[in-house]
Amino acid sequence: MRVRFLNQADVRRLLDLDRLIDALAGAFVELSAGRASVPPRVAAFAPGGFLGAMPGYVGGVLEAKLVSVFPRNGGRGVPTHQALIVLFDEETGTPACMMDGTHVTAVRTAAASALATRVLAREDARVLAVLGAGVQARSHLEAVTRVRRFSEVRVASRTRTRADALAEAFGVRAVASFEEAVGGADVVCSCTDSPRPVLRRDWLAPGAHVTSVGAAREGPELDPETVTAGVLAVESRVAFEPYPAGAHELQGLDPSAAVELGELLAGTRQGRSSPDEVTVYKSTGHAVEDAAAARLVYERALAAGVGAELEL
Repeated sequence: MRVRFLNQADVRRLLDLDRLIDALAGAFVELSAGRASVPPRVAAFAPGGFLGAMPGYVGGVLEAKLVSVFPRNGGRGVPTHQALIVLFDEETGTPACMMDGTHVTAVRTAAASALATRVLAREDARVLAVLGAGVQARSHLEAVTRVRRFSEVRVASRTRTRADALAEAFGVRAVASFEEAVGGADVVCSCTDSPRPVLRRDWLAPGAHVTSVGAAREGPELDPETVTAGVLAVESRVAFEPYPAGAHELQGLDPSAAVELGELLAGTRQGRSSPDEVTVYKSTGHAVEDAAAARLVYERALAAGVGAELEL
């Protein structure tokens, strides 16, 4: 049995962000229509973090991702999120490709946020705030700026030197606090590992769109008032299940009150209804995102002859 192996350099070269945003739209529509098979994420917990398993089948792609989340790795010079993705033949179940999933995880998460921003943020959104200065903050700066024309971009972090470095790399402005970044922003991307809320509802401008990808083991990144401020969107209502399948922010809330991205894209549920309405996208990460990204990578790898053939 021969399996194509793609390392992180291969994946970085092959994964096109614009194509991924469009591919995610199709995957989310399939998910909300009930045409995907994706069980809730499960995890094994270790002293320093957890190892999650995310299998899924959508649009002819059968895949599984193993992802480790170890928050203290940031101080060790090791990524906090590390992952491996395996693609299988949908007819025989034979492994076809093994690829780095660390880069896929970073990019597909931000691409899903960009897609949510495309369908929920006001068309005239011009001020972007990014909270955090790690991998996801960088990925969101690359992705979300593709779906709106921002005239001002602010970055804030609990560590000012990291905010300064990220802002300099992207030619944007670092500010001193999360509150300063959020005030008056039209789009807010919360990309931290904080176990406590990093923004307050009363900081948000009328009509702001908030995206939150933080998923600390200990607690929520958003406060309850923000989560329930207006339209609440999720990848799937599995997000209301207990952590780690779901999000801390959504525990105890009515799943029917949220809209799925696939429902918004298919036009079966309404999103923003007025310019002053606050919209919130709470991301938990979903296997259909990995499937869509891995398919793009694998197809381009086959076309270009990229990757090593390994015998199992």
